[in-house]
Amino acid sequence: MALIDHIKRCNAFDPSRYLPFTIAGHPIGAVTRDFAAKLAAFPEVFVTEGAAVRLRDELATPEARTAAVEDVLEHMREAGSAPKKKGELYRVVEHWGDGPLMLIDRAAVPVFGIRAFGVHLNGFVRRNGAIRLWIAQRAADRVIEPGKLDNMVAGGQPAGLDLRENLIKESAEEAGIASDMAQKAVPVGVLGYCMDSEWGLKPDTLFVYDLEVPADFTPRNTDGEVSAFRLMEASDILDLLRNGQSFKFNVPLVLIDFFIRHGLLSPDTEPQYLDLVRGVRAGL
Repeated sequence: MALIDHIKRCNAFDPSRYLPFTIAGHPIGAVTRDFAAKLAAFPEVFVTEGAAVRLRDELATPEARTAAVEDVLEHMREAGSAPKKKGELYRVVEHWGDGPLMLIDRAAVPVFGIRAFGVHLNGFVRRNGAIRLWIAQRAADRVIEPGKLDNMVAGGQPAGLDLRENLIKESAEEAGIASDMAQKAVPVGVLGYCMDSEWGLKPDTLFVYDLEVPADFTPRNTDGEVSAFRLMEASDILDLLRNGQSFKFNVPLVLIDFFIRHGLLSPDTEPQYLDLVRGVRAGL
């Protein structure tokens, strides 16, 4: 398996399956044609005429939109047409930094093809001139890719927190990292992809951070989402990436980017180097 195959996996979708979804004239996402047909049963909230779906203009405030869409989703959950509620709200924006047009339950984000944001933290150690990374193993009861390998810390970006606040929260919960240590994490870039999923389109944006941790530090999970941590040589991680899908689907993008930035992948030895550099940001 080539490294580029992980990027192709994260950018595999069929545009013909989807119709554009807009709010107040803003292109916000995309819904499957089948889901659009189901939304037609709620004409007081959605307009489904023509080759697009839009929220009714009468829903003129973020609060009104949030309440109306949640009411529709609750009806659809009861009918098995929408994913189970997670109870965590995401902001719905056209561009990062915009004020939210509405809030929506995290589980419903791909149903409307809304861009989701998240934070990923590479925790690494320098030892004898070599870099090792702390890799998490996802708990067996995780809904998405149970048991797969993951970054030391990663999490979706909820409403009500800025990126740094979320990174500190996730670092404490997932790896037992104290706030003063998490504060030292360095923002190093943004990655993106767009892929089909069980419930719809996933156009995701990942804000990536690096944190060099002390040699005597060992991460410790506190929220039950991680079953174990292991400190791995970069070469061993690359071997895993080149020999299957041991990692959660989007984690290889973060690791490939890390290896490029730290000179662990070279344009002299990696024939698809340019494709990798471009590919980890293909969905932005």
